[in-house]
Amino acid sequence: MEEENMGSVKQQLSKLIEVSLGAVVPDEWNVKPLVAACSGNFGDYQCNNAMSLWSRIRGNETEFRGPPSIGQAIMKNLPQCEMIESCSVAGPGFVNIVLSNKWMAKSIQKMLTNGIDTWAPRLKVNRAVVDFSSPNIAKEMHVGHLRSTIIGDTLARMLEFSNVEVLRRNHVGDWGTQFGMLIEFLFEEFPNWEDVGRQAIGDLQALYKASKQKFDVDPAFKERAQQAVVRLQGGEEKYRAAWVHICEISRQEFLQVYRRLGVHLEEKGESFYNPYIPGVLEALSNQGLIEESKGARVIFIEGKNIPLIVVKSDGGYNYASTDLAALWYRLNEEKAEWIIYLTDVGQQQHFEMFISAAQQAGWLPADDNLYPKVTHVGFGLVLGDDGKRFRTRSSEVVKLVDLLDEAKNRSKAALVERGKASEWTKRSLNKLLRQSAMGLLSMQT
Repeated sequence: MEEENMGSVKQQLSKLIEVSLGAVVPDEWNVKPLVAACSGNFGDYQCNNAMSLWSRIRGNETEFRGPPSIGQAIMKNLPQCEMIESCSVAGPGFVNIVLSNKWMAKSIQKMLTNGIDTWAPRLKVNRAVVDFSSPNIAKEMHVGHLRSTIIGDTLARMLEFSNVEVLRRNHVGDWGTQFGMLIEFLFEEFPNWEDVGRQAIGDLQALYKASKQKFDVDPAFKERAQQAVVRLQGGEEKYRAAWVHICEISRQEFLQVYRRLGVHLEEKGESFYNPYIPGVLEALSNQGLIEESKGARVIFIEGKNIPLIVVKSDGGYNYASTDLAALWYRLNEEKAEWIIYLTDVGQQQHFEMFISAAQQAGWLPADDNLYPKVTHVGFGLVLGDDGKRFRTRSSEVVKLVDLLDEAKNRSKAALVERGKASEWTKRSLNKLLRQSAMGLLSMQT
């Protein structure tokens, strides 16, 4: 087998089985190899074509007497190859394949000597956007952000390994009505906020909670906060400077977490796409896709009994309007061929409707197998023993930085218990504990 573009083990086996299938059934049947990794003791990989082939052959004049005999034929017609140590047929025609240890050792040696590029899968895309992590400004990253961050980083690495240019996007929540109350509260609590350091302002999370409490009970403050939003969105220098200040404090907190996780992202938050929203909505409206409904502007999605709201009844934008503008930008300005979003499954309906709207607009092909395409990777919520969102005893969401500290402390305790901690210098021990904690959290994610 040629050295260039060898592909994965599964891909190489599929090519061999495809040759075998060509000798077992007519070419016009166009049978695709069904190959899966084994989890039992019968082999490393398994070919599962026999049963589906028997359903097509059964009742016709044939030499085969059932799935096992088809499995035997597939096994006998496999080309000779050094990667296969042995084969056997089990159950209803499963062809179990054992890989050669000698071949695996030889392949690993080649990888160490020549690099791993020849093993990378070749994808049909040159550039992809992976949208992951995406915390909200003025709120601390919590345990729920861990899965999006780790899974997103893993997918980005896999695509990069496959020679795809990956734009790692951190779609932070840095825009919206909440900034009105934050800025107004900042002005009241710290009149000279420009000259006040980060430490004096303190915990942004506490600032957010205090401003929200005042917003809910003080009508006069609520009105001032709403006016602050208008002034911020209107570009008034004082309000924009305060917004930049708040965002920068949050950004530095996020960067500390990302450094500990060993994850790199490029921030392009909601505010970046805000200027594109009017033009994108105008284009969709000109296509006849946007309609008025109960005072709001919406897109009716085929097969859905509720519409996608793109402009609220008060004239404000929402997640859908921002996401549509971001998608337009990624397709037309960044020329992405594959856009992958990482969020919890609670947002699945939003993404289904948002993707359908883009397809109705002609931005994406209706066939999900064609490019450009958008994929939503949904993952489960982090739950506690009670089946609800994992929280502390005080009903607070667990901070991600606290989780990282706890993992590091437990790793250290395990080393101390085994009497191994003294074998390392302080610097080496810290590095080991950091790596151990990250490995533990990544595996549990």
